[in-house]
Amino acid sequence: MRILNLTILVVCTTFLLSCNSKKEKKDGNEKEVTITSKTKTDQILDQNIVKIKHTLETLKHSDSFPRNIAKGNKEWKLKGVKDWCSGFWPGILWYGYEYSGDEALKKGAERFTTPIKTIAYTPAENHDIGFMVYNSYGNGYRLTGNEEYKEVLLAAADTLATLFSPKTGTILSWPAMKHKFKYNTIIDNMINLELLFWASKNGGSQDLYDIAMSHAEVSMKYLVRPDYSIFHVACFDENTGEFIEGRTHQGYADDSMWARGQGWGIYGFSMSYRETGNEEFLTTAQKLADHFLERLPEDGIPYWDFDDPKIPNAPKDASAAAVVACGMLELSEQLKDQTLKDKYLKAAKNLIGHLESDTYLSNDTNKALLLHSTGHLPKKSEIDIPIIYADYYFMEALLRLRKIENRDLKE
Repeated sequence: MRILNLTILVVCTTFLLSCNSKKEKKDGNEKEVTITSKTKTDQILDQNIVKIKHTLETLKHSDSFPRNIAKGNKEWKLKGVKDWCSGFWPGILWYGYEYSGDEALKKGAERFTTPIKTIAYTPAENHDIGFMVYNSYGNGYRLTGNEEYKEVLLAAADTLATLFSPKTGTILSWPAMKHKFKYNTIIDNMINLELLFWASKNGGSQDLYDIAMSHAEVSMKYLVRPDYSIFHVACFDENTGEFIEGRTHQGYADDSMWARGQGWGIYGFSMSYRETGNEEFLTTAQKLADHFLERLPEDGIPYWDFDDPKIPNAPKDASAAAVVACGMLELSEQLKDQTLKDKYLKAAKNLIGHLESDTYLSNDTNKALLLHSTGHLPKKSEIDIPIIYADYYFMEALLRLRKIENRDLKE
């Protein structure tokens, strides 16, 4: 009931603020007085802030992090600090603080960021260090300049770099999965390169840049197929560095197009171009984005895998749409040609618009922001439910779009 009342309050407030003008009489003359308008992006962010603050108030233990909400439930299922998703919740809090300036959200972000420090100083168990530490400490440092956060980020980058193999030229994604995938590199890992790029510019070794560059180049060569769909996993011979084959783990089949993986690619290669200026990364990101848009269903949100034979009765993946929206916004910002910039900006806006609809917004259904994400369908895990990283990238996409909208207004 409290969530309902708070949501009603936000909706009413944003409705009132959305009125553009009113007429007043002064000294017998009627004149129009302009009232500050709130964009749709601001209205959705306002609603999100209410839900995020309510969730924060109910979480008592800072070393337990929201992961998903099971069907029929309203509360988040919590995971420990070593879960690969631990960084998304503090990241959401930092985004909430960035938008609202609310000190309660800042304190919450600090509280949930602190436990993740251990990841930076523990031997690397997987590639997800970037997701865990950069989303939490990275956003925290960006917004506060806290030097202690910087030290943790630099340590985390060094830890992630220990998984790099000069023979393959890539970071080992899953040490525990070598029995199944040999020496493996997954497309998700492209996002974690941002931690290495950042560290190399902020006091870390040049080697971190070289590792990130190498990983992106090898991923582009072996994870991107000729038609610009993406393998989830590239398998290598650990001793020779030779590429063996492309596989899937979370997609429908080895040769299928797993939706979120396509998103990691669009975002990852766009970001890698921003950090390196390598034109091949930019071209790859464009072609990955074009292939995604060519195959996107008419309703504007991808199925969990574009090649699931059960389509149209296959589950959707709102998290993939949110990741792709961020990637398209990043891509749009990197391009110089105005027509292309507009193309990918429009595509991102369309994805965000669909996520803002009643079909995908959680509203009063539960404490999440978005419904209908799919985590690992082959494992029968997290199918058609809210997942924390969908909310994280939804918040990121909204904030990115808001900055663009505000900049355009000034121009």
